[in-house]
Amino acid sequence: MSSSALKIIVWALRIVAAVIMLQTLYFKFTAAEESVYIFTKLNLEPTGRLGIGVLELIASILILIPKTTVFGAVLGLGLMSGALFFHFTQLGIVVMDDGGQLFIYALLVFVACLALVIIFRKTLFNLLNFLKPKSIAQ
Repeated sequence: MSSSALKIIVWALRIVAAVIMLQTLYFKFTAAEESVYIFTKLNLEPTGRLGIGVLELIASILILIPKTTVFGAVLGLGLMSGALFFHFTQLGIVVMDDGGQLFIYALLVFVACLALVIIFRKTLFNLLNFLKPKSIAQ
């Protein structure tokens, strides 16, 4: 795959993940009925709704900055893992007659973030190696 094609794919993945997460922030931060319903059902209202909204904002910003994309993608992957977990265990695929739209958005962000983590895994592994405790020579 050419380098320019990879750049286009990476930017498409960044935009999909960030735009979906940023778009949902309006509903979380304005206490929209559906958001309040979801987080009340999970016993996380309002702190969880606002806290997750802040984390999604941070993940989106990190994803859009090329040097921090992998860190935002890891955060987004974790957040969407939680969202999908709750869809499967407590909320169901369809929430308040949305036709599964929130579930599909979570799945799209999960896949985009997973792809970004795979693409930028070298950066992530380099950081993990840097952070690994060094043994002291005896």
